[in-house]
Amino acid sequence: MPNRTEHDALGPVQVPEGAYWGAQTQRAIENFPISGLRSHPALTRALVQIKRAAAVVNADLGGIPRETGNAIVVACDEILAGAMPDQFPIDVFQMGAGTALHMNVNEVLANRANQMLGGGLGTYDRVHPNDHVNRGQSTNDVFPTAMRIAGASLARELSEELGLLAGTLEAKSREFDGVFKSGRTHLMDAAPVTLGQEIGAWASTIEAQRLEIERGRDAVCEIGLGGSAVGTGLNTMKGYRKAVVEELGRLTGLPLRQNPDLREAMQSQRPIGVLSAAMRSTALELIRILNDVRLLGSGPATGLGEIELPEVAPGSSIMPGKVNPSMPEMATMAMFFAVGLDTANAFALQAGQLELNVMMPLMALDLNLGLTVMTNAIRQVRTLTFEGLGANVDVCRRNYEMSGATATALTPAIGYEKAAELTREAVHAGIPVRKLLQERGLLEPRELERILDPKRLVDPHGEG
Repeated sequence: MPNRTEHDALGPVQVPEGAYWGAQTQRAIENFPISGLRSHPALTRALVQIKRAAAVVNADLGGIPRETGNAIVVACDEILAGAMPDQFPIDVFQMGAGTALHMNVNEVLANRANQMLGGGLGTYDRVHPNDHVNRGQSTNDVFPTAMRIAGASLARELSEELGLLAGTLEAKSREFDGVFKSGRTHLMDAAPVTLGQEIGAWASTIEAQRLEIERGRDAVCEIGLGGSAVGTGLNTMKGYRKAVVEELGRLTGLPLRQNPDLREAMQSQRPIGVLSAAMRSTALELIRILNDVRLLGSGPATGLGEIELPEVAPGSSIMPGKVNPSMPEMATMAMFFAVGLDTANAFALQAGQLELNVMMPLMALDLNLGLTVMTNAIRQVRTLTFEGLGANVDVCRRNYEMSGATATALTPAIGYEKAAELTREAVHAGIPVRKLLQERGLLEPRELERILDPKRLVDPHGEG
């Protein structure tokens, strides 16, 4: 491809003739061929939204010509509508603070706006990436703001998906409310529960974690845009800070608010830590629930086999007819991945020095990728596993009846030691505790039926 010559502070740079990016983007392409991964579309979109809001406000305040501001706005709208996705080639592992991606966006918008005003690519006669697109801004306040907007947008999607999962589990809880089964603690037989109660507890956990994600989402809606280089607002127009946050909130549909201390907003990325921690705890709870699903569905002949998982794919290349819990396995691995991303975030979050934490590109990668992977994995396991979850009623009933732990309910009537003795004897003989009690005649039949009534065992006070 033919090249054009552009210049930056370090000298001339050869840029592909048809590229909308400029010299600094080209240097980043050559400097950082690291992973082959590109920035998350939500991050690029957030950067463009910031540029649009800034162009509107700067034009209103007289900081840039109205015609220039309008051209930048139109260029932003084109990209927000899906144009030119190939013009943002910067690797996620780039220079600190995200300057390379930030300038990539500035250059693409300047070239497109210039083109609309009759200029050629790389000329910047009418619209300059620094003087106009970046007017009153710095990577140091733009990138953390973009990172938080992207996180808030993706967290909204995760929260919605968690809400759907909680609803699915609540419906299954009602469906299986009358399926009595043995509880288990330490992986050993424990007092009875219903399958509905067991799954209902999962639903409660998911809803609690959804609220944690919402709290994290609220945290990242606090932004420091308007602080420019070090949080003092140098080179911004009077009135810009308030107006740009309002315009950006209108554009994104997010309840954005300005951090009252713009220096703190630049030094600390604690809101990212809050949302990342919520992502981590949600992933950990899902791992626990998915492990339970795999245990309860194990078998079919030699495992617990108390629930039936929808079959989505053959499970073995050598064992005919074998079907595995493929979706829970996938989702568990996705949750492991999210936990690892949060761990990387922890290192990045504590790595700031003085007026700026420069590890933001890694934070953006970790948070955006983690939220996306979790959202997609939860959607798939919800629709392909939880919605079609079945109960193996006969297995649940057999396990419940054979469990010696039902003798727990007998202790008020016959005492702990006698109940323990009967439990050991029943288990050794391979018969239900109820049958052994009937044979021994230790309790009146009516009293025995009352004590071992399964509804009373799982809801002793009738509280539901």
